Amino acid sequence: MKTHVSLSVKILVLAFLNVLLLGLVFVLFLRAQYRFDLSTVLLSPGRDRILATSRLIALQMADLDRTRWNPLLAQYATPAHVSACLFTNQGEQLAGPPVALPAAVMDEIQRDHGPRWEPEGSQARAGGQPSVSSVHGPPPAPLFVVRTGKPTRYWVGARVPVHADGDTRPGHGTLVWIASSFWTNPFFFDYKPWLVVALAVILVSVICWLPLIRGLTQAISEITSATGQIAQGRLETRLELRRRDELGSLSEAINRMAERLAGFVHGQRRFLSDVAHELCSPIARIQVSLGILEQRAQDNQKKYVEGLGEEVELMSNLVNELLLFSRTQINAAETPLTAVNVHDTVKRVLEREASGSTPIETHVGERLEVMARPEYLTRSLANVVRNALRYAGDAGPIVVSATERDGTVSIRVADSGPGIPEAELENVFKPFYRPELARQRETGGVGLGLAIVRTCIQACGGTVQCRNRSPKGLEVEIRLSIAKP
Repeated sequence: MKTHVSLSVKILVLAFLNVLLLGLVFVLFLRAQYRFDLSTVLLSPGRDRILATSRLIALQMADLDRTRWNPLLAQYATPAHVSACLFTNQGEQLAGPPVALPAAVMDEIQRDHGPRWEPEGSQARAGGQPSVSSVHGPPPAPLFVVRTGKPTRYWVGARVPVHADGDTRPGHGTLVWIASSFWTNPFFFDYKPWLVVALAVILVSVICWLPLIRGLTQAISEITSATGQIAQGRLETRLELRRRDELGSLSEAINRMAERLAGFVHGQRRFLSDVAHELCSPIARIQVSLGILEQRAQDNQKKYVEGLGEEVELMSNLVNELLLFSRTQINAAETPLTAVNVHDTVKRVLEREASGSTPIETHVGERLEVMARPEYLTRSLANVVRNALRYAGDAGPIVVSATERDGTVSIRVADSGPGIPEAELENVFKPFYRPELARQRETGGVGLGLAIVRTCIQACGGTVQCRNRSPKGLEVEIRLSIAKP
């Protein structure tokens, strides 16, 4: 099953990715042109914080006895959820919890530290100045970071001055901060400013793109709704032409299409009505002639006359149904909706259609009312009940019920007959369509009964559908809006 993602989400994601790609291109350009290092920018606040804290600790150590160095380190390390250890530039641990340094960290600690003060009492240079051992190579970085695995540890070392025992002049050492996480520890990397920047970028993107997205999605929703109504037969639906872009042109094209379709359908319905109306007169004259012929026919000729009369009667019923169907479609929008009592309508229909051989049960509230055209609702229920009696009258009782829920009234006509194949449940509402079981002349009509039902109910602003019952039977459901007092 494919996941549905709205167009607005896609556009926002695309806009955000566009901003990220532009930022990445800009960073690559700065790095290639100016040797710009992004990690320097990301870690700069944390680096400054670590160096400042390390130097502050070194200054405080100068005024403290060596026995108090461990509590001082713990005072700064514990709130930051890290460990702090002090080492000489030869790798000897001076303070902090005992720790075994990895080789990579030891190499960084022992890397060239620049000038180293000789202990007091050593030979001085000319002029009485203490000697300084010469070193070669560039000065070491004030900060280094080493990552080790199994388990993952981050070792951050900061160069600090260290007072060895008996020395009045400081030497150089390394204060090593040890943590299991780097990017989630605010002492090393504070993600909050970058989160604020990311949220600001998203907010600016939404503000810039939201009007466009809202306009597009609203126009597409209106087009989707309009085309859906046109597909349901509401050819009078039109779109407002407010846009002057491609969507506006599409709306204009849909309006032209709906107008032409309405003209074609109205012409077809008018043609069908005119043809059916014109056929009424010759059929009536044929029936009169057949009546005269039947009176004068000999006994061996009457069976042919009767067969011809049945054919003419079938043709007359077909023409009458065509007239009813076409008039319903043409005049659907001319009659206003009124409040119709469902109980009284069902009662009138059953009095006219019910036969004594088939029991019909009713479960309809006496005060239940719907918004409909009275003659359309009566005609629809009559057709549905007539079909139930015709195809399932011998299978058991027919049940007519009505219930109200969420402002909608559901009127159901259920039987216990053979039902309809699932593939044909929707086709039975098409004009002149008859299921295979109903194609015999003795049982089947002309295929317009349920088509007239759908046309009438849609003209009342409702819907109609049918479904098979379990274990057998068919149920036709009519849904209409409840009449508000």
